[in-house]
Amino acid sequence: MTASRFSADVYARRLQSAATAAADAGLAGLVITPGYDLRYLVGSRAQTFERLTALVLPAGGEPTVVVPRLELAALKESAVPELGLSVRDWVDGDDPYELVASVMGDALGGGTLKCAVTDSMPALHLLPLADVLGAVPVLATDVLRRLRMIKDPAEIDVLRKAGAAIDRVHARVPEFLVPGRTEADVAADIAEAIVSEGHSEVAFIIVGSGPHGADPHHECSDRELRVGDIVVVDIGGPYEPGYNSDCTRTYSIGEPDPDVARRYAVLQRAQRAAVDAVRPGVTAEQVDAAAREVLAAEGLAEAFVHRTGHGIGLSVHEEPYIVAGNDLSLEPGMAFSVEPGIYFPGQWGARIEDIVIVTDDGAEPVNNRPHELMVVPVPAS
Repeated sequence: MTASRFSADVYARRLQSAATAAADAGLAGLVITPGYDLRYLVGSRAQTFERLTALVLPAGGEPTVVVPRLELAALKESAVPELGLSVRDWVDGDDPYELVASVMGDALGGGTLKCAVTDSMPALHLLPLADVLGAVPVLATDVLRRLRMIKDPAEIDVLRKAGAAIDRVHARVPEFLVPGRTEADVAADIAEAIVSEGHSEVAFIIVGSGPHGADPHHECSDRELRVGDIVVVDIGGPYEPGYNSDCTRTYSIGEPDPDVARRYAVLQRAQRAAVDAVRPGVTAEQVDAAAREVLAAEGLAEAFVHRTGHGIGLSVHEEPYIVAGNDLSLEPGMAFSVEPGIYFPGQWGARIEDIVIVTDDGAEPVNNRPHELMVVPVPAS
């Protein structure tokens, strides 16, 4: 099945914006090898091989794809055909890096201007390209990150759909949390549900029960669920055309210990405070601080061991990062997670995560499942 894409005009606007951004940055242009940046710009899911495939985007010229002839058919199928991209194909024995330089042509300014390359370009292509250009390219991250951070209406629509789909999965999780089943058993059920609820595939599943919940990046294991366990379930995946969901809820198998319930209630307030802090003009670090201040006031500062959030889109983790030291001002269209957690090694952990989109006057969560500690009734023996 061919993966779905946005309309050609969406990608055409992105290409023009990227070329303009490159020119404004004083660059000759961009060289984009397969990865999320290429998918963002032209919709292509081409893969990186030892033969160079690259989108060459001169700051003042037409976008051209340099591609091995044996990969040409696959590229035409994976990119948006209506874009009408120019193609320079090559065969073994040709020098594709010279092709890149020739496409850049006058944009290089006689060697006075540098190209920028995507940060996922492998060294096996970067080094020979640098030899041909006579200078090591710079990273295109600063040029492309603003474009990818500010989601357009088409992207926001898909993120909403992805959020609703993963909410439907979380609604089914309690039926999987049966004492005696393993974390791996639960993860297998969740994986099936993620796809059945509309995702194209599974990106990640964390089922952290009991002491495993205190490891933020635990995945799943053969540990059997027990009555009294606190279980962290963090799940997500791509929703066509490839924009990701990511949502965490925490469950209690049976009624929780009163101290667990008390500390969880503090976490819930912290997550709410961070979401409430989101609005244009507020910095990423201020949102992070909003969550930490609530936890610190209750003596739980040391239990929160990671950043408050990360951007999301074609990649599960991308800019902006909601973390101390990031003074980036939020703007409408940014999308990121708000996910404070508390972790007590050897005992239990908890995390609450929503994806939010910055609006003109606040935040729009795309996840709407309850934030309370979800109590899963224990089957009668």
